[in-house]
Amino acid sequence: MTVFGLQHIGLTVPDMAQAVRFFETMFGAVVCLSTGRLDLTDADMIRKLGVPGDRRIEDITVLRVGNGTNLELFQYSGEPDPDAPLKRNSEPGGFHLAFQVEDCLVAADRLRAAGVEVLDGPNHVEAGPMAGLTWCYLKAPWGQFLEIVSMDGPLGAERAGAPAQWSPKTGV
Repeated sequence: MTVFGLQHIGLTVPDMAQAVRFFETMFGAVVCLSTGRLDLTDADMIRKLGVPGDRRIEDITVLRVGNGTNLELFQYSGEPDPDAPLKRNSEPGGFHLAFQVEDCLVAADRLRAAGVEVLDGPNHVEAGPMAGLTWCYLKAPWGQFLEIVSMDGPLGAERAGAPAQWSPKTGV
């Protein structure tokens, strides 16, 4: 099997219009496609997607955000389980999306000015394998953790001989 890389990351959102507007406004995302409601059976939902049979896909929207992996947003019908909050980053299954920006400090100020909940930071790493990384966590309007990062050159691990991470800024 030949693997070319990550083609997309899928994320379920509670309100498609809100999510698309957020990613367009805050990160310059461009809509590549939108499906509208899909006609699937209960069995399809269970066997093909691993979700309860009484749910339906109301829309799938694929966004392109700069130079990188596509972001596939899902909105399902049905009420979410009120006792199932978003997983924290410290829990199995928890995750975040990270966007590489030119200047993390400038980006954080812009996000805060737009009313986005930005956690403490930006934080600059001075030593170790992540030396040269500036990062900051934030939350999307529905609570999903996101991150912005900027780098002032190769990170410490790469300078010490480790393989370089892929960067949407350089494309390598």
